[in-house]
Amino acid sequence: MTQLKPFLSDNAAPVHPKVWEAMRAADSADNPYDSDALSVQLDERFTELFGRECTGLWTATGTSANCLALATMCQPHGGVVCHEEAHIEVDEAGAPGFYLHGAKLIHASGDGAKLTPTNIAAVIDPIRDDVHQVQPHAISITQASEYGCSYAAGELAALGGFAKTRGLGLHMDGARFANAAAFLGGSATDAARQASGDVDSLAFGFIKNGGMGAEAIVLFDPAQADLVKYRRKRAGHLQCKGRYLAAQILAMLDGDQWLANALHANAAAGEIAKGCGQRLMHPVEANELFVRISPVEREALRAQDFAFYDWGNDAARFVTAWDTRAEDAAMLGKAIASL
Repeated sequence: MTQLKPFLSDNAAPVHPKVWEAMRAADSADNPYDSDALSVQLDERFTELFGRECTGLWTATGTSANCLALATMCQPHGGVVCHEEAHIEVDEAGAPGFYLHGAKLIHASGDGAKLTPTNIAAVIDPIRDDVHQVQPHAISITQASEYGCSYAAGELAALGGFAKTRGLGLHMDGARFANAAAFLGGSATDAARQASGDVDSLAFGFIKNGGMGAEAIVLFDPAQADLVKYRRKRAGHLQCKGRYLAAQILAMLDGDQWLANALHANAAAGEIAKGCGQRLMHPVEANELFVRISPVEREALRAQDFAFYDWGNDAARFVTAWDTRAEDAAMLGKAIASL
């Protein structure tokens, strides 16, 4: 059987060897829940990475990381402003409403699935300040966005300033945070600071970037951190053997493996982009490509053993990962160019 060249999703990529090694090394008796020797290191490690005091908590999924963080910012009678194509709206099966006990998602638009202060103001300014209408309590942005576009430092600063002026919390869904940081460049610390901006909480994704089953909730407000700890337990996400989740995260942080993996994935995406030309629907600023391709052309690519998702009637999505082979990326770029 011919081996497929995988560009379906970075979720389909294998676990990085360093993660397996770290989990094996953690396989000894230790304190339960989050009081083990590895879990207690997370606050310090994330504080070093971001250059400001923060709390790092593990959880098993990106959905729980997003929703637990948002639950500290938004009351059940409030609303969270997000892009109309945000993951929390389109791909989390109503989980935000469940975790936030009925709070509403308020949709805004924006190119490349990114938000701006102007776009947010357009949807919240008409809301009357009375008990008959849902009041905005927070903003949620995705870094990199659902279309693989990264917020630059200036854009994040503008959003942070707007949120503070309006008294709103600012949450970042960072399922592909590493890829955005890699695109923005600089040292690991500089890249992390630049990619996070002036946010209150961050769902730092590791699974798409080489982890097995661990994501991090990074909170820059101690009061929020205390709330999330209780909410995590209540939601069934306080795992008894948390050291195995902490081990994954620490393995990715050690030696900046998280950034190296993302740089590799981004480079593979850039190689594919060379063959796409005007077919690209959005700038390639992370590890996703959205390409205009007809159904006939898509089947021609699949006949060459490329695996990817259709994106509507006349487009496709290609996703690279930490383990994408350079030769496979080059072959795909050439195959698209030759259509």
